[in-house]
Amino acid sequence: MPGINYFYPEFEVVRNDARCIRCQVCARQCANEVHSYDPERDLMLSDESKCVNCQRCVSLCPTRALKIVKSDCRLRENANWEGDTIREVYKQALSGGVLLSSMGNPKNYPVYWDKILINASQVTNPSIDPLREPMETRVFLGKKPEKLERDENGNLKCELTPQLELSMPVMFSAMSYGSISYNAHESLARASKELGIYYNTGEGGLHEDFYVYGPNTIVQVASGRFGVHRDYMEAGAAVEIKMGQGAKPGIGGHLPGTKVGPDVSRTRMIPEGSDAISPAPHHDIYSIEDLRQLVYSIKEATGHKKPVIVKVAAVHNIAAIASGIARSGADIIAIDGFRGGTGAAPTRIRDSVGIPIELALAAVDQRLRDEGIRGNVSLVVGGSIRSSADVVKAIALGADACYIATAALLALGCHLCRTCQTGNCNWGIATQKPELVKRLNPDLGYKRLVNLMTAWNHEIKELMGGMGINSMALRGNRLMLRGVGLTDAELRILGISHAGE
Repeated sequence: MPGINYFYPEFEVVRNDARCIRCQVCARQCANEVHSYDPERDLMLSDESKCVNCQRCVSLCPTRALKIVKSDCRLRENANWEGDTIREVYKQALSGGVLLSSMGNPKNYPVYWDKILINASQVTNPSIDPLREPMETRVFLGKKPEKLERDENGNLKCELTPQLELSMPVMFSAMSYGSISYNAHESLARASKELGIYYNTGEGGLHEDFYVYGPNTIVQVASGRFGVHRDYMEAGAAVEIKMGQGAKPGIGGHLPGTKVGPDVSRTRMIPEGSDAISPAPHHDIYSIEDLRQLVYSIKEATGHKKPVIVKVAAVHNIAAIASGIARSGADIIAIDGFRGGTGAAPTRIRDSVGIPIELALAAVDQRLRDEGIRGNVSLVVGGSIRSSADVVKAIALGADACYIATAALLALGCHLCRTCQTGNCNWGIATQKPELVKRLNPDLGYKRLVNLMTAWNHEIKELMGGMGINSMALRGNRLMLRGVGLTDAELRILGISHAGE
C-alpha cells in the first residue's frame, strides 16, 4: 500500500523511568514533538518516528534520564543494498519527490587530510617557540605583484590592488540569512569583528542590522541576485560571485518558503512565504569572457575599492576553470570541496558530485604556478576544514586561507542532526521560528566562535613553529607534507612524497 511506512524508526528514545521526574522539559524543548506527557497515567511518551537525534532533550534533561540510541532493528541488507539505500527507495516510493538533505557528504570516501602528515624540524633547522619568538599568521588576500618594482627615484612601489587583511588564515564561509537564523548571523558577524577576519553573507542578502559589521563582511552575488542592491554592494569589504558550491555543484540554491518570514522576505527582496530558488547558471555568464564582464562591472560599481572573489565547486576540471578565473580579473578564487555543508541539497547531488578539496587545491595551485599566474589571485578553500591541522595542511598545499562553516556551526551548538531543511533546528541555528531562534544566545555564541578561532590560531602557530617556519611563507611548501597509504596517482596530484621518502 502507498501509505504504509515500511521501516522502523532510525533512533530510539531510552528513558530511565526511575530517574524521570516528569518535568516535561523534553516535551517543551523538542521542536519535532517527539516527547509528550500523559497525565492520566503520569507517563512520558515518545514518538520515535519523529526523532532526528539532535540531542536537545538529552542535554537539558535535569536528571540524565534520557539517551538516544541508534535502532538495532535492521533491514535485511547486503553489501550492495545497505539500509540507508533501501530507506531512500521507500521514501521516494511513498512521496514521489526528490530526496533533500543538509550538511555535508556523509559517505565513506577518503578524507585526504587524515592521510597527510606534517614534517617537523629537528637538528639542522631548529623549531620555533611561538610563545617566546615572533610568529606571524596574518595574511592578505588579493592580487600580488610578481616582483618588486621601484619608481624613478629608486623607492619601492608599495601600492597594491584592494586586499583583505586577516589576522589568521581562516574565515567564516557563506551561510545565508534564511538558511541560518538572525542570531547565528549576529554571532558570526560579531566574532569576525573581534577576531579581525571576515564572514560571508551567502546568497541571502545582508540584514539591515548587520551593516555596521560591513568592514568584516563579504557580500555574495549569486545567480538569483537575492538581496543585491547598491547599498548591499557598498556595505561589504569584498564581493563574492557564487558560481557553485561543493555540496551541490552544477545546480542553484533553494530556500523553502517556510523559512521566508517577514525579515527574510525584506532582506532577500522576495515575497513572504515563497520558495527562494536560484537558477543553476548565472544567465549572463556562459564563458570566461562573460564572467570577466561581471567582475569588472562589480569593480566599477564599487569604485575599484573592493576585492572580487569568484567561488566555484571542486570538480574534475577545476584546474582549467581556475586558470580562466585567474585571467578574468578576479582577485580571489574560492574553491569548495564536495564535503562542504549546505542547508538543503538534493541528496543524490550532495553524495555523488564533485571531488575532494585536497586534490582540487593541489591541482589548481600547481596549474597556476605552471602558467606563471599564481600571483594573479589568492586561493581560499573550504569543504570540511575541521581543525587547525587541516588549515596548516591546506596552506602547505597552496591555499592562502580557508573557509569554515560546519565547524563554526558546531561551535554554536549544532549537533549535525542533518535536518536543516525542515527549519526545526532545536539549537536555534538553521531555523527562522522565533521560539527556536531565541535558543541561540548571540552573546554566548560569538564568544564560542572567538574561543574556537583563538585556539586554532594558537595551534597553527605551534604547528608552524614545529616546522621551523614563522610566517605564512608556508604557503605551497609541500616539502613539509608526507602521505600515508596513498596511491602513486594521489601522491602525484597532491605533489607530495610518501612518508619515509
